Amino acid sequence: MEQNIEKLKFPIGKFHKPEFITKELIQNWIKIIAEFPEKIKNETQNLTEVELEKQYRPNGWTIKQIVHHCADSHINSLVRFKLALTEETPTIKPYFENLWAELSDSKNISIQSSLKILEGLHTRWIHLLESLDENDLEKEFFHPESKEKVSLKTNIGMYAWHCEHHLAHIKIAKGNE
Repeated sequence: MEQNIEKLKFPIGKFHKPEFITKELIQNWIKIIAEFPEKIKNETQNLTEVELEKQYRPNGWTIKQIVHHCADSHINSLVRFKLALTEETPTIKPYFENLWAELSDSKNISIQSSLKILEGLHTRWIHLLESLDENDLEKEFFHPESKEKVSLKTNIGMYAWHCEHHLAHIKIAKGNE
């Protein structure tokens, strides 16, 4: 049972940083991030309120919470990119995503506002990502929870994974009766 729960938690596996991050890999990751708002909209557009309350695993988030979480998470990520681009290895502010997912704006309102946030935010984010040069990609922020410096090129990969990770959660939840 524990192995099954782990598979439901990480249906595409956990993010693994490649030993070498090539320009082609970064371009592929940016493409995944660019396509995410349309993909999540397509996965959720015809769902009823009852269907939006389906979970991808026992004690997991609902589809509605996943959509709102993606907006919250991607807002935080864009801010982290901007901090790293404008400050010398800034320490980022972590947030309690599980607690955010329990707030009223994650549980009790339509997903439309978060879909709009993702559409606008990703337009700006992709523009920023496509403008980064080799030096920019090496810039880092410090994550106080992991006690690690994270380069922007690695963070692009982490967020491409994040997009695919939560799309997989939505697809699993849609299949649950």
